[in-house]
Amino acid sequence: MAQGPSPPPPPPPPPSNGDRTQKTSDIIGTLRPTKLFKLSKPDTYVTSLDFDDEGQLLIAACSDSSLQLYSARDGTHQKTLLSQKYGCHLARFSHHAQSIIYASTKVDDTIRYLFTHDNNYLRYFKGHSAAVTDLAACPRDDTFLSCSTDNTVRLWNLKSQYAQARLNLATPYLAAYDPSATVIAIASASTSSVLLYDLRNFDKPPFATFDMRPFDPPLAPGSNSIPEWTKLEFSNDGKSLLIATNHGQGHLLLDAFNGELKAHLPRPYQPTWGILRSAPSATPTKSPLGQGDTSFTADGRYVIGGSGADRDAVVWDTQGRVSREGDRKVIRPLCSLPCDRGKAAVVQWNHRFNMMATADTEVIMWLPDEHVGMKPL
Repeated sequence: MAQGPSPPPPPPPPPSNGDRTQKTSDIIGTLRPTKLFKLSKPDTYVTSLDFDDEGQLLIAACSDSSLQLYSARDGTHQKTLLSQKYGCHLARFSHHAQSIIYASTKVDDTIRYLFTHDNNYLRYFKGHSAAVTDLAACPRDDTFLSCSTDNTVRLWNLKSQYAQARLNLATPYLAAYDPSATVIAIASASTSSVLLYDLRNFDKPPFATFDMRPFDPPLAPGSNSIPEWTKLEFSNDGKSLLIATNHGQGHLLLDAFNGELKAHLPRPYQPTWGILRSAPSATPTKSPLGQGDTSFTADGRYVIGGSGADRDAVVWDTQGRVSREGDRKVIRPLCSLPCDRGKAAVVQWNHRFNMMATADTEVIMWLPDEHVGMKPL
């Protein structure tokens, strides 16, 4: 009796490294560098990193006016895009993986919308009269926010070259959307405050203001009175708001609903200024541009950041033990993620897969390594 064709073999199991189905808590301490990409010159710095919506691509803006595009899926460098005349910083993917926006650093302060497939510009967003300090893409649609040292925050749509709305504020250097894209947070460094706006009423006063002055570090004689905040980010569950800083007391973890301080997240070492990047409030600029050296993991539980003094990255568990150190509530780092090459001056988590990227004068991709254990501090 004739037999039918044999059934096809079962598909191979998915790779364990970067598997999006693994719980972050199971792999967080095992992340290790797996790919390192050198830049064209040793004195070139990466100033920003961003993954696309699907977690397949990584874009790096560099101080040599180039944009480096990588495949996060394959761990390969795909292409170099040049912006020699205008410079580039704060490169962000739109919801279309082949297009990005980025801020100019030379000639003018225009935001540029680039089609990466053929390196052609799709649109220019003109209006800022001073350096752009932050770009935040809306998680829901094709709108985005821009902050500038011209003391304005502007709301844009990729379909129009004209701003949809504008806020005039004192030093509004950082902005972030909450995960529902209904609330935006704006950090005003000179007033040590975070302002929350209803996106549907962008032109109305903020519905909440969080005063951060009680948590500012003591000032040294002759020091800059403006806090050196470097990044503002909501956790994916919408419960926490992170203010990344350059000062020794560490980052500020806030309750996103009422602005109460959950804890300081101190670095394990006193920051070294040669490692940290300039905050938008720093005058004059003391080091290369950056976008902050912290990032929430996709589950909103962990914060990954630079150690501030060596090449390792560190992990804070926001659900971990909160201790009292004087009058401060503190969550100490859970573990260290060792790296023998490159500093974690810029950090970005991939919100689709359990992987991350860090950069300084090189770009490094990190994946879980099942053969290593957690390295305590």
